[in-house]
Amino acid sequence: MTVFDWEFAIDHIPEVLKGVPITLLIAVVSIVIGSFVGLFMALIRVYRVPVLNQMTLVFISFIRGTPLLVQLYVFFYGIPALVEAQEWQVNPDKISPLWYAFIVYSMNAAAYTAEIFRASLNSIAAGQLEACHSVGMTTWQGLRRVVFPQMMIMALPNMGNIFVNLIKSTSLAFAVKVVEIMAIAKMLANQGYNFLEMYLVAAVIYWVICLLLEVIFHYTEKRLSIFKRAVTV
Repeated sequence: MTVFDWEFAIDHIPEVLKGVPITLLIAVVSIVIGSFVGLFMALIRVYRVPVLNQMTLVFISFIRGTPLLVQLYVFFYGIPALVEAQEWQVNPDKISPLWYAFIVYSMNAAAYTAEIFRASLNSIAAGQLEACHSVGMTTWQGLRRVVFPQMMIMALPNMGNIFVNLIKSTSLAFAVKVVEIMAIAKMLANQGYNFLEMYLVAAVIYWVICLLLEVIFHYTEKRLSIFKRAVTV
């Protein structure tokens, strides 16, 4: 009896690859939504908006201090319970599991990007915004045209790390019935009890995706390095 069934593993690679689009969809939607929410929270923290600043701190602390899997379960079981308790005219069974994944992963992306954006904003000289005011720009125009572009260049390396980590953490989404890479691998493994083969296939697919993303982010960072040097001078 062979320890590893190579034929089984190779034959089922195409089936596991069918989960790649869902994995990428969760990560992309989450990083986009999370970045917008994270930027809003970063501004709240930088400008120390009363009440909202404290609420933001609690949110970030909670999200970063609790396991992602627990958060998925809380929303997956909590939202239907809330709908039933409030007697809303919504059938929770018809809510796609993807929505739970979008919510939880976006919240996690927001919590981490908020701290990255806050650090980037704090590293930009406050005098730049004052200079914008002196030439007739509003605060929003100064932020949008001068501050935010610099912030994004400085935050790019850490944003790349967050996106790669989101890709890897989507492997937990199968716990709330999202059919992505890990879910398909698990179902195929259960069919023939080839757990080692399927989990190794899934691991290699995640590895290749993350390697490609790291190359893309590294190339982008290198291309933007000239602007980054100009910002830090």
